[in-house]
Amino acid sequence: MRDGIVVRYVPRVAADVVAGLGSAGVATVHEAGASGLLDPGIRPIQEGTRIAGPAVTVSCAPGDNIMIHAAVEVIEPGDILVVATTAPSTNGMFGELLATSVMAKGCAGVVVDAGVRDVSDLRRMGLPVWSRAIHASGTVKATPGSVNVPIACGSATVGPGDVVVADDDGVVIVERERALEILEAARKRMEGETEIRTRLAAGELGLDFYGFRERLEGLGVRWIDTPE
Repeated sequence: MRDGIVVRYVPRVAADVVAGLGSAGVATVHEAGASGLLDPGIRPIQEGTRIAGPAVTVSCAPGDNIMIHAAVEVIEPGDILVVATTAPSTNGMFGELLATSVMAKGCAGVVVDAGVRDVSDLRRMGLPVWSRAIHASGTVKATPGSVNVPIACGSATVGPGDVVVADDDGVVIVERERALEILEAARKRMEGETEIRTRLAAGELGLDFYGFRERLEGLGVRWIDTPE
């Protein structure tokens, strides 16, 4: 691997836009048009946590986490550390000691397209983490990589400063330049869902007000009182 770079400055999306995307959640943000949905192999190690923040990206060699240590320096409060390796890896790239370090910088969470370890400690510490694997295998510190360059993580491209939204449904990336557009679309979806939720709670059938009954009839589905 060629020598890498550490980019110190990352343009970040306005805090209110980030917070709005976080409130909407992964599924709504994805359905609002955000195409950067990470594959389902990257899962949370905790339950019931929803976060959003600007991405600080890290490209590492497999089984080598020295560039995560380099990335800690450039983390700002509210950032989310997004780590990928240049080839598939399940090594425990991130654990309790690195968690202590990034939390001191105000890191809001970590997404690792590889392994993490010290999971009980990470849960106890309250640092939200999403990873591809949980694995006790350690790492070396020998190969240069890069910080705050575009990376491929979980089948999606993540640029420095893109907004990361993560919850129990997984992780979605919102391109920094589209963050406000996606937020507005997500809010419209949520407003529509509020009305739908009220109607469903009142006993109306989605089968009817969505028009699904007519669609099924057009597909040849019949309603009968007893089996023929």
